[in-house]
Amino acid sequence: MACYIVNRNAQPTGEHEVHNENCSRLPDLENQVPLGSHDSCGPAVAKANSLYDKVDGCAYCCPNCNTG
Repeated sequence: MACYIVNRNAQPTGEHEVHNENCSRLPDLENQVPLGSHDSCGPAVAKANSLYDKVDGCAYCCPNCNTG
């Protein structure tokens, strides 16, 4: 299981990006919203969708959840 976070700041296209804890492209700590531990990015993205209208998985650490 990995811990996931969502970026408090939206990307220029409007999505809030979900990352796992080991991603090399994590947002600054003050912009991280914890989503808890999950077996995969799917449940983490679902949880992030309860917080933000537009959510996407990081293309680098969550490629299976990236729609870009």
